[in-house]
Amino acid sequence: MSASEGDTDATLRAAVAAEYLALADQLDTLSDAAWDTPSLCEGWRVREVVAHMTMPVRYSTEQFMAELTECEGDFTRLSNRIASRDAELPTSTLVANLRDDTLHEWTPRGSRLSALNHAVIHGLDATVPLGLKRGAPEESVRVVLDNLTAGGAHEYFGFDIEGAELQATDLDWSFGSGAPVRGSAADLALHICGRVLPPGRIQSEV
Repeated sequence: MSASEGDTDATLRAAVAAEYLALADQLDTLSDAAWDTPSLCEGWRVREVVAHMTMPVRYSTEQFMAELTECEGDFTRLSNRIASRDAELPTSTLVANLRDDTLHEWTPRGSRLSALNHAVIHGLDATVPLGLKRGAPEESVRVVLDNLTAGGAHEYFGFDIEGAELQATDLDWSFGSGAPVRGSAADLALHICGRVLPPGRIQSEV
């Protein structure tokens, strides 16, 4: 699967669903204390990240827009509000939401690629601090990296890719030219998205 080769909607939908289902399986047996682990999203625990990821299951478009209006159109404010509130749901409910087809069909900004980015990156936000091994297939991570770099999605996060060569250490993928920035494919994706990773996971000569 490669974003440059015109992925079919069905293929991307299957990749998105696989991400959510794998994450549900990983989180299903966690203790409450583990759910309270700080995530890579600043100010959010694992439970807030999952509450954020699964919003589409619990809110219709009309409900979402009504809350966004209450937040004066500020999506960050809305996200924090809902994540904080819904993080108090039973973890069994949040895990069930990850397995819900409504989430698997959801497309932020109408893009299945954005849906895959969302599933992969936020899944890593939750699992990296927990020390859990991610099960994202190599090709899914490759598609996310291609979309973040060649697709221009990095600009959304304010990441400057000029003057650097991003090099994945665990698969045959690189982008750009210049000073090397090395790490696993998943860690590079997180780095591009502005996440602060544990020391030693990114080697940068920039």
